[in-house]
Amino acid sequence: MSVHESDVSTISPEMPLMFDGMKLAAVATVLYIIVRCLNLKSPTAAPDLIYQDTPLNRFLLKSCPQLTKEYIPPLLWGKSGHLQTALYGKLGRVSSPHPKGIRKYLPMQDGATATFDLFEPLGDHRTGDDVTMVICPGIGNHSEKHYIRTFVDYAQKDGYRCAVLNHLGALPNIELTSPRMFTYGCTWEFSAMVGYIKRTYPQTHLIVVGFSLGGNIVCKFLGENRTNQERVLCCVSVCQGYSALRAQETFLQWDQFRRFYNFLMADNMKKIILSHRHSLFRGSSVKMIDADFSRLYTATSLMQIDDNIMRKFHGHSSLKEYYEKESCVNYIHNVNVPLLLVNTADDPLVHDSLLAIPRTLAAKKPDVIFALTLHGGHLGFFEGDVLFPQPLTWMDKVIVGYANAMCQWEKQKPPCQSVGLSTIPCVQEKD
Repeated sequence: MSVHESDVSTISPEMPLMFDGMKLAAVATVLYIIVRCLNLKSPTAAPDLIYQDTPLNRFLLKSCPQLTKEYIPPLLWGKSGHLQTALYGKLGRVSSPHPKGIRKYLPMQDGATATFDLFEPLGDHRTGDDVTMVICPGIGNHSEKHYIRTFVDYAQKDGYRCAVLNHLGALPNIELTSPRMFTYGCTWEFSAMVGYIKRTYPQTHLIVVGFSLGGNIVCKFLGENRTNQERVLCCVSVCQGYSALRAQETFLQWDQFRRFYNFLMADNMKKIILSHRHSLFRGSSVKMIDADFSRLYTATSLMQIDDNIMRKFHGHSSLKEYYEKESCVNYIHNVNVPLLLVNTADDPLVHDSLLAIPRTLAAKKPDVIFALTLHGGHLGFFEGDVLFPQPLTWMDKVIVGYANAMCQWEKQKPPCQSVGLSTIPCVQEKD
């Protein structure tokens, strides 16, 4: 045997073993990353609930089983808040329907034109009453978004009329009629829509629903004055952050990639603002327009856009004042109708520190329920077995289920126990 052959026979048996070890290490690393990123080891559980033990809350939890049963997201990806959020953002919903509505235009005092879409119920409500859901979508959203269409279709089939606000400037084919667009907490357009519904349907009861930024707007609207709460049975807020002032620091952190999401949302806001630049900046000097555009183009966060553009629509002197005045945390304690506040523990946009606000509120106020799911991301809440999600989400079912329970409670109780502000005092009969 030659020296060369001896070397080959000595080395060759060890080489496969070394490569097999490298392969196993690589596979183990990939599996570890997948398990960690997809959060596969996380358990499924029922929502964590904070509420006071009152007859109303007991009835609601008994009548809306989704709040007390285990929420089961799709096994392979549903435990990742990032994937839930991404699928909501890109796909919206699975097999999204196309409910048919009528677009309404409401002129505002400042020259703006609010728009909303009105969808009539597809059947009688189970209580026989006329009930309207007034819905406020998330940031830059409108009635044509998939998650809104899916929810509206489901609510219509359960006997609800739905009125969906189109945020001012959000619809690409609707021109602005004043130098103003939607902001974080401006309630003017939502108030105009609710006023129209109350005038047009004087017998209807209202269910107020807000998603993300819309949750902030509806809670602020209800808390601004007691008149806004008249004829309102309840309010449901999903995935809002409650305080923009407290949230701004967390949005600059890389924890849960919030800084990256901040950048993506800022980029979307830029596109909306630039699409309406002729309406928004008319009447301003060329020098001021150039300065505003320069700051807008270089902005990499929502806070920079809010400071340089958005706060000026309502004349706020500083970003701090803008966030304080437009956050529902300063108004929500004035809301006296039943509230269901829903958040997720894995929401990459809403930091856990912000959830102290609904926790405290639910512990102090008798008609507030705070529900925190373990999974769901930001407005995801997909359900399913292994891979494919169901067309309806846990969120859709919970909102309609809670609304149904509130309508049943209102129907069966004596008038003196009305949850609305116009109550009739009970008179005790003497023997």
